[in-house]
Amino acid sequence: MAMELKVDTDAEEVGFDAGRLERIDRHFAGYVEEGQLPGWLIVVTRRGRVAHLARCGDADVEAGRPVEVDTLWRIYSMTKPVTSVAAMILFEEGAFDLTDPIARWLPEFAQPRVYVRGSALNPLSEPAIEPIRLWHLLTHTSGLTYGFHHAHPVDEMYRAAGFEWGTPPGFDLAACVERWAQLPLVFQPGGEWNYSVSSDVLGRLVEVVSGQQLDEFFRQRIFAPLGMNDTSFGTERENLAALYVPQPG
Repeated sequence: MAMELKVDTDAEEVGFDAGRLERIDRHFAGYVEEGQLPGWLIVVTRRGRVAHLARCGDADVEAGRPVEVDTLWRIYSMTKPVTSVAAMILFEEGAFDLTDPIARWLPEFAQPRVYVRGSALNPLSEPAIEPIRLWHLLTHTSGLTYGFHHAHPVDEMYRAAGFEWGTPPGFDLAACVERWAQLPLVFQPGGEWNYSVSSDVLGRLVEVVSGQQLDEFFRQRIFAPLGMNDTSFGTERENLAALYVPQPG
């Protein structure tokens, strides 16, 4: 049975000013009033105690369904730290060193190339002087990128390959990683920082090393032990908040 989410301590007992916590509510309530957000749920905890809990607006505007304390939310890139935890579990078990080249498990990255100049249609690249290592994936210094950045010719190459906000039809994680390995890196591994599909590649490495699908590894090794019974890659639960995106104007 899921634990009910509720305030279980006075804010002052865990070092908060209750009046200032309420400023958070007033601030974000303005977002709902102005139409910038349909609704929200805020939880502030410290030392394992819930000091502040507030909600406002709708989880589904069209259905008139208000935000409740059990509303489920999409976490998107917060999957990245979960993936990093999975990798560190394997690291602590001695499965690899953080300096190991990822090509040891993902041979498609055995000979990465790095963009030098040119357009997305006619790029010039050179061999990487440093292999992509585990720590590069963990720190987004691998040279990989995202198609939605719209900041570099390699980003455009990702979009042309079907990677902008999603993945090509029929591609699983293994197929995505194989395709990314065929595209040039934005910079030499370890040379710079760039928010990227590094965590996705790290997730595939977790699959290869552990012999489990990533969602199953998450469930068995992270979510179940922590009691995160509502966390998964997908759900059909009716209390999932509807997804809205901003439109121009």
